[in-house]
Amino acid sequence: MARRSEVPAVYYGEPRKFDPTFRGPIHNRSCTDVLCCVLFIIVIFGYVALGTVAWIHGDPRKVIYPTDSSGQFCGQKGTANAKKTILFYFNILKCASPAVLINLQCPTTQMCVSNCPDRFATYTDMQLQYRFNKSHWEYYKQFCKPGFNNPKKPVAQVLRDEDCPSMIVPSRPFLQRCFPDFITRNGTLTVANKTAFKDALDTARSVTELRDAANGITGILDAKQLGMKVVEDYANSWYWVVIGLIIALVVSLIFILLLRFTAGFLLWFIIIAVIVLVAYGIWHCYSEFTALRETPGADVTISDIGFQTDVHVYLQLSQTWLVFLVTLGLTEASIVLMLIFLRNRVRIAIALLKEGSKAISYITSALFYPVITFLLLVICISYWAVTAVFLASSGEAVYKVMSAQPNCKYTNLTCSPETFNSTNITKQCPGAQCLFAFYGGESAYHRYIFILQLSNLLVFLWLVNFTIALGQCTIAGAFASYYWAKRKPADIPPCPVFSSFTRAIRYHTGSLAFGSLILAFVQLIRIILEYLDHKLKGAHNVFARFLLCCLKCCFWCLERFIRFMNRNAYIMIAIYGKNFCTSAREAFYLLMRNVVRVAVLDKVTDFLLFLGKLLVAGSVGVVAFFFFTHKIPIIQEEVPVLNNYWVPLLTVVFGSYLIAHGFFSVYAMCVDTLFLCFCEDLERNDGTPAKPFLMSPGLHRILGGVEQSPKKARV
Repeated sequence: MARRSEVPAVYYGEPRKFDPTFRGPIHNRSCTDVLCCVLFIIVIFGYVALGTVAWIHGDPRKVIYPTDSSGQFCGQKGTANAKKTILFYFNILKCASPAVLINLQCPTTQMCVSNCPDRFATYTDMQLQYRFNKSHWEYYKQFCKPGFNNPKKPVAQVLRDEDCPSMIVPSRPFLQRCFPDFITRNGTLTVANKTAFKDALDTARSVTELRDAANGITGILDAKQLGMKVVEDYANSWYWVVIGLIIALVVSLIFILLLRFTAGFLLWFIIIAVIVLVAYGIWHCYSEFTALRETPGADVTISDIGFQTDVHVYLQLSQTWLVFLVTLGLTEASIVLMLIFLRNRVRIAIALLKEGSKAISYITSALFYPVITFLLLVICISYWAVTAVFLASSGEAVYKVMSAQPNCKYTNLTCSPETFNSTNITKQCPGAQCLFAFYGGESAYHRYIFILQLSNLLVFLWLVNFTIALGQCTIAGAFASYYWAKRKPADIPPCPVFSSFTRAIRYHTGSLAFGSLILAFVQLIRIILEYLDHKLKGAHNVFARFLLCCLKCCFWCLERFIRFMNRNAYIMIAIYGKNFCTSAREAFYLLMRNVVRVAVLDKVTDFLLFLGKLLVAGSVGVVAFFFFTHKIPIIQEEVPVLNNYWVPLLTVVFGSYLIAHGFFSVYAMCVDTLFLCFCEDLERNDGTPAKPFLMSPGLHRILGGVEQSPKKARV
């Protein structure tokens, strides 16, 4: 019999006392963390309201199709823009504004044109040349507002009223937008062989300014173009992707079923197979690296070519394969070293997984619960993405009254171009005009779109974490009912997974929401820190970068700790039905009273299951790679023609990993639940007929021999 822990209670709380009335995780339930449950329900209704408002105000077509400042789509049939399919920006330099990322619009006047400009010109130059040749105005006015035909109007007034652009530069259409025609000559960026020019106000401008401004919106357009190619590739290969995922599903099921009978052999097979698979990857990367090292032009670095949507470009570089080689080499070395130094713990973890297999054999329905979690996560992700797009496309063109008279009381008031001429404003303020001011809106909704986007992200993280927490609590409750059944399987309740799910929803929604909210806040802070780090990459403030790096590291550690504590707190909630804080505290004390056992088993079982996931995803990924790269002669003619073969390949690999993760996560939760139940059982009972253990002899033999050390427990 295992000796009880002698750790003083002052350190980690009082060990459990024998309770003859305790009958497992089914009885004595009451609602926990009710206030958080009410808040969670209110937030869900508010989230639905936010999505509804965004759907009313947003128009995703603004993200896909170009629209002018009046909200008319370029090239739309039945409108004045029917033959004008290209969008022209009056002042593309404003496209470097952060508003481009928030509203997906460039904050300058935009109009639809038939062709992009093909020359450098300013409004001032046009006025000077107009005296001698009126054709200059005929060319320039096609980029002015429709109906404007006054080339003699002073430059200051034209720019104030935004009748015409201050300058035009040689451009070419790209995704139905006019962008400067950049050409690199002898390493120097130019536009029409110029590196500098002047605008209508005689202000010096550089080509670099144009490039930075264009990048503000081409980033979004590149993403759109890439998205269109991805959709096309999915349309051509979706059935092969589905076949690959079905193969991953079958392989995962076979592994799970074999674990029940040949856990020891299969787990050692997984370990060896992963080592061999990574070794093959190392050999392949080394072969590609040595072949490209002697190829002319393959020594270009990844940073030199920048971001490319075509992955083939990177695969032609020797540096790419060197990075793969070093990564796989470090992975192989880490796995081998862990097996050498943790071989005894690996044997114990394998024995514990065998016990978990027995539990799963009685509750096989638990293997299919990850499907429910997956469907809920798909709903959360889809709703968040749609809401984010509708929020981003909610910006509208705002028009203001502009008047040359300083005493006009209507100046800067919002107006409507369609009804402006029928109002009394033009009579009281002669010469006043209703002109485009900015994109966005002046209502409370439009002013707080950025805050609404953050709220959308926070609620999304909350719902995702709640979905995962619900799954963990459900699986834990099912396996806890197995453990605390005195006669197995006679005393296991019918439909244990469904019963555990209904208990978690009925009694512990508030507790699960509480733990999920804490984790969601930490994740939101991490996302904000990542955004700040991205913005500060070009900064020279070393202290700010160092401080940001420290904060990122601290919050990463905090997130990992909260995840660990939440997971064990949900297990305690499933067993005892107490609130979140009490369950988290008791789980922490229980783990600390069994710190040696935790050290032996905490990550070793996760490591073994992770190797299983890698084997499933890697094996299916290798087959998919040979298939999509036309290296399987038998079915070479069946391979679809794709823009990028990595689109379906990564989908198959990532999907296979998620499928394997869904099945193996049940094992991981089963092992964690059995471990905590074992620790509880060991403290409650002593193995005598009056207080018998509920653990199986095999589990007692595995973990009972791992003695607790009071000296180590104080550390």
